[in-house]
Amino acid sequence: MTSSGIQPIRVLIVDDSAVVRGVLGRIVDEQDDMRVATTAMNGRDALDALRLQEIDVVLLDIEMPVMDGLTALPLIVQRYPRVRVLVTSSLTQESAKVTMRALALGAVDYVYKPSTRGGGTFGVEAAATQVIAKIRAVAGSGTAGAATPINGTRHVQPPSGDFEPQVLALAASTGGPNALAIVVSGLPRDFPLPVLVTQHMPPIFTTMFAQRLARESSLPCDEAHDGEALQPGRIYVAPGDHHLTVIGGGLMRSPVLHITSDPPEHHCRPAADPMFRTAAQAFPNGVLAVVLTGMGDDGRRGCQAVAASGGRVIVQDETTSVVWGMPGSVVASGIPCSILPLRSISTHVASLCPVRS
Repeated sequence: MTSSGIQPIRVLIVDDSAVVRGVLGRIVDEQDDMRVATTAMNGRDALDALRLQEIDVVLLDIEMPVMDGLTALPLIVQRYPRVRVLVTSSLTQESAKVTMRALALGAVDYVYKPSTRGGGTFGVEAAATQVIAKIRAVAGSGTAGAATPINGTRHVQPPSGDFEPQVLALAASTGGPNALAIVVSGLPRDFPLPVLVTQHMPPIFTTMFAQRLARESSLPCDEAHDGEALQPGRIYVAPGDHHLTVIGGGLMRSPVLHITSDPPEHHCRPAADPMFRTAAQAFPNGVLAVVLTGMGDDGRRGCQAVAASGGRVIVQDETTSVVWGMPGSVVASGIPCSILPLRSISTHVASLCPVRS
């Protein structure tokens, strides 16, 4: 128990490197609200550890002998559905590919592998910050421990007035890759709006993520490019380390995409707020904004701009969110919105949009 009498978050570290296990172990054990329950050198040992004791969060390496992480991951998800798995990754192209596969197999998110050397990895201090934040976020998510989960469809101050949808804008963070894949794969082939996507993710990773959405959706998808005209029925993903915004509209020329290196917002680039905010300016009365699972409150101010411009806001409900930070902040602020379970969102979105002739 912690000094406040609360059960600490129990973490299992799985990595074949004793150095990495040691660094991650120190990061975890230095926090009052978490502890390393045990460690494992490969996936097989991890499954044994999970069988023998209660674990809340697994930090899972991918490349290991005996049983690698991609083999162990679906077994962990199937046998221990309440356990949250964070895969450890480095900032390389090959690692991005493998990480995208791990997310598709059920990992809720990834953390950067700490290292005192180069090679595309994070330094220990930078890695520690995001490892700690993500462990806390995913350990306190889902129905477990949620005091007042918001389930099913619900409307908060239902919006009134005319609405002419012209663009769909989606935003997510922790748990977002799988949630976004579910939403876009549920959109019909004849979906009439351009689709903007901001997922908190670094370069290389966003490229791989756009490729995944293209495979899983009936709509074409790619990373967005500066100056690109918006086409109906096409998905544009914010490139890593850049904000995806919209310029033009109104009495000006037709809106186009603008990729910027403006300062991060909410410590994120890309961030949801610039996307929502500029879309609301370019498409008054025409933005359909959707906020999915994620840490923090990015997207809240942007949704305020969308609602003020006559647009509509949808948020994922608490029960189906990995982390109800971003959508919860929209609800808490009193912004008019619809709260929906994840798998109901695409159907509701389609119902609000006219079918292309």
